Amino acid sequence: MQKSRLQKEAALQGAADAIDSYRGEIIKANSVDVEKARRDGMRESLVDRLLLNDSRIDSIIEGIRTVIRLDDPVGRVKAGWKTPDGLLIEQVAVPLGTIAIIYESRPNVTVDSFCLAYKAGCSILLRGSSSALNSNKVLVTAIKKGLENGGGVPESVELADSGDRNEIDEILEARGLIDAVLPRGGHELIRRVTENARIPVIETGEGNCHIYVDTGSDIPGAVDIIENAKIQKPGACNAVETVLVHRDSLAALMPLLVKRLAGRVELHCDRASTSAAGVFPEGLVIKAVTEEDWSTEFLDYILAIKTVDSLDEAINHINKYSTRNSEAILTRDINRAQEFCTRVDSACVYVNASTRFTDGAVFGFGAELGISTQKFHVRGPMGLDALTSVKYRIIGSGQIRA
Repeated sequence: MQKSRLQKEAALQGAADAIDSYRGEIIKANSVDVEKARRDGMRESLVDRLLLNDSRIDSIIEGIRTVIRLDDPVGRVKAGWKTPDGLLIEQVAVPLGTIAIIYESRPNVTVDSFCLAYKAGCSILLRGSSSALNSNKVLVTAIKKGLENGGGVPESVELADSGDRNEIDEILEARGLIDAVLPRGGHELIRRVTENARIPVIETGEGNCHIYVDTGSDIPGAVDIIENAKIQKPGACNAVETVLVHRDSLAALMPLLVKRLAGRVELHCDRASTSAAGVFPEGLVIKAVTEEDWSTEFLDYILAIKTVDSLDEAINHINKYSTRNSEAILTRDINRAQEFCTRVDSACVYVNASTRFTDGAVFGFGAELGISTQKFHVRGPMGLDALTSVKYRIIGSGQIRA
């Protein structure tokens, strides 16, 4: 039975309260996952994606509350018109159905995905990675208890928790049971899902993102933006991986950039950018860039730098190597900014801002299932609307077709 908006919101509030009350158990379970990840040699930038603490749990709970405050998308009339025959046609939003999400680390995705699916009237099957299994088990236990307390439907959310990789194959073959699957993670996970799924796939997660520093840019401002886009959360899919620098901006940018990033980021530079760096500050690591670097999502404190001679060259490089997530141009020229935004084929394009803003919460969605990098059905951060489809309601007064 489809729940009303008030019923769904009461259930979500119950889930938020339960997560708060399970806080100690969640952090304890997460510490087990984090310790194991470090023993297994996981990079610290990826451990950070796995980590939960009081502040992050507060953010998770606030994300649920934001979703509660959002308008219910189900039943909304998205468009309406009359035909010459006098038929009233309405396009109405309906739940997408049963969703499966297969994701790596990031236990916050467990809660974000659940609350968006529940508000959109969908059920969801969660399949997190083994690295976050203990965290996810406690989170889903809390969610189910909260739904029960709030008069909701605990069975609307389930966790595939055996840790067996065969679970993924079972999900991908579940025609008639699952309406869509979302892989959220690295290249290998996305490839496995897209190549083997017998159900519709919405690709999300991978992010080989670029920033182009145009000729005549605000150089100190560019250094601030690049630093933020690389360092603020290097394990995120919207972190910058390659900076393209117009040759005319190279001499001004590179000495400031290497000074800012020395000891924190390993730079993979071409010859021109290495030469323009000048005297290397203490702690700076510069390596010769390789062709492989251009297509690599580092998810680490590594940044590739390429010198370009034109806006055309920058755009062509991005469209060749990008994973269609987030790209930025730093420029004072509005016409060049518009050309960049028009020609770059990615879900999100920025002018004079960090790529780190590509996020469902930042965009006002409360949370996100992921950032869709394809064009079918939905693109960019996936909020409530992304979990709806449409049906057409046609109202007549006895019309028959001649």
